[in-house]
Amino acid sequence: MLLIVALSISCERDDICPENTPTTPRLIIDLYDAANPENKKNAFDLVVGGIDNDFVLPGYNIVDTNQIVLPLKTDDNTTEYALIIDAFINDNGTPEDASDDFYDGSNQDIITISYSREEVYVSRACGYKTIFKNVTLTIQDDGDKWMISRQPVTDNQSVEDETTAHFTITH
Repeated sequence: MLLIVALSISCERDDICPENTPTTPRLIIDLYDAANPENKKNAFDLVVGGIDNDFVLPGYNIVDTNQIVLPLKTDDNTTEYALIIDAFINDNGTPEDASDDFYDGSNQDIITISYSREEVYVSRACGYKTIFKNVTLTIQDDGDKWMISRQPVTDNQSVEDETTAHFTITH
């Protein structure tokens, strides 16, 4: 008991990073209707995964959404994602064996996000966060793109917070 009291007294208020402190921001992409660009449009049965790994981004495992929030690599100047619409889980003919299941779908597009990184000091308790400058987004042209066009919200797009979208994509 004495040890707990001693430890709690030794912690100062600025030794704990508050939960509401902004940390490294994620890239926000809003999806719009190509036929009517003023209207947001859901991508149905969407799966988002990193390239060169089997990782599906949490929250994007066959979902319907008109906004995508993507973390960017803080140790590299490029991040790539595969976005599959109309996705489903193919059980490979063995419904009882999940080990050979994989995502299948009518259309996969790969996006490449390039940027420069800058470390920004937040506080003693929180340390540093990374912000991203000169962000560009390209859609790989595979001849069957479901994402028709992309547009940064501002020139010389940066990602410094998560308050608004950084890019729009029409589909």
